[in-house]
Amino acid sequence: MNKYIVVNQPEKWNFSIENITVISSQDYLTNPQFSLLKNARIFNLCKDYSYQSKGYYVSLLAEARGHLAIPTVKNIVDLKALKLVRIISDEFDDVIQQSLKNIKSQDFTLSIYFGQNVAQKYKELSTLFYKHFQVPFLRVKFNHTTKWHVQSIRAIAESEIPEEHMSSVHAFANQYFAKKRYDTPKLIKSDFDLAILVNPNDPAPPSNAKALKKFIDVAEKMNIYAEIIEPKDLSRLSSFDALLIRQSTEVNNEAYAFARKAQQDGIAIVDYPDAILKCCNKVYMAEALNNANIATPKTIIVHKDNKNDVIAQVGLPCVLKAPDSTFSFGVKKAKTEDEYHVLVNSMLKESDLIIAQEFCPSDYDWRIGIIDDKPFFACKYYMAKGHWQIYNWDAKKKDDQDGNADCLPIEDVPKIVLDMALKSAKLMGKGLYGIDIKVVNEKPMVIEINDNPNIDFGVEDRYYGDTIYVKILTALKNRLD
Repeated sequence: MNKYIVVNQPEKWNFSIENITVISSQDYLTNPQFSLLKNARIFNLCKDYSYQSKGYYVSLLAEARGHLAIPTVKNIVDLKALKLVRIISDEFDDVIQQSLKNIKSQDFTLSIYFGQNVAQKYKELSTLFYKHFQVPFLRVKFNHTTKWHVQSIRAIAESEIPEEHMSSVHAFANQYFAKKRYDTPKLIKSDFDLAILVNPNDPAPPSNAKALKKFIDVAEKMNIYAEIIEPKDLSRLSSFDALLIRQSTEVNNEAYAFARKAQQDGIAIVDYPDAILKCCNKVYMAEALNNANIATPKTIIVHKDNKNDVIAQVGLPCVLKAPDSTFSFGVKKAKTEDEYHVLVNSMLKESDLIIAQEFCPSDYDWRIGIIDDKPFFACKYYMAKGHWQIYNWDAKKKDDQDGNADCLPIEDVPKIVLDMALKSAKLMGKGLYGIDIKVVNEKPMVIEINDNPNIDFGVEDRYYGDTIYVKILTALKNRLD
């Protein structure tokens, strides 16, 4: 792709980047060679982006010519939208307060050059504003009342940059233009734009890095533009057509907020917010499975009035689950009566209801992956080394935290297990689910219905390969259709 930096005075800019050309705004707007140019990326560094200025027209004509422009006209207009500025101020509030907490004055101005500030301590804040507005030179003014607020955001001209900042600006520019990615959408028209929500700090992410890359690579082959977004990107969600959640889901975390906003905005989702609400609460799940006559280990919903009767019904050892436990977090085993009472009393302080379940040891659990009422992968998850669960977060060695897994063809799954998985998934509605089933004494029992199940490269895709990713992406496409 041809790359051009468009400025008002080219002689003022010296870049040490190969394969990039500095041209004047006048040349780009009037020289016929640029209007005929195909496959170009235009970095608009003009001194003014106001309506009908040269800077405005550079971005406008770049889009008309099919060139990729940074900033786009939409980015330029966004700066004028006070409502959007307020939304961004609210969304970035935690980072704003943390970044500016040591400033003593009532006002503060942050100058952002290619997504960076001359002071490294403002790097995260600068990156957030740049990723949203994608304007090379930004100036954000803050004021403090009871807390810090964004007062204004505007693009600035090169002439407004202090002389003492210029050496840093040139260094930032060279770093920026050396990158392969510039936070802009692809030029090729895709069938739809997909946001994949990932939390980089997730302690137990539902997809590993290779699986996320697979989603993006397979999406590209299917003519879908896919991009990884993070919890801080909620304001960008409305610019996508579909949302795939690949971070741990809880009712009180960002995943639910993203799913709910996507639903309100008519964006295709995997998974729906009601699936998160249902699957993340073990009390709901126990009641639903019981009402549907689906076999489970003996299960009691425990509260303060019946806690002393539980052992007589489920025996010891027994498994205790917090209502919103995921990935074995909040799941405990009581081996003795004393241990049971200590755990129950502690857990009932956090929730009025918890789950007690009969302990049913097995070498492995079946995991049946279901997308929109159809099975699409089958695994055997083996218990972690020397442990009673698939995950052992207390293991001293990272390799001992989880057990091995086998991936099998669907037709090798016992019919009674497959039928039980499909019946269980239907309780939750259409969506992406992982149904965990134990077989004890030839009797299958549902242990868990998981929304947002693991799709890890080398595990769930080991037998069917790319088909796993295709099925999920096709489900999103079907929602749009």
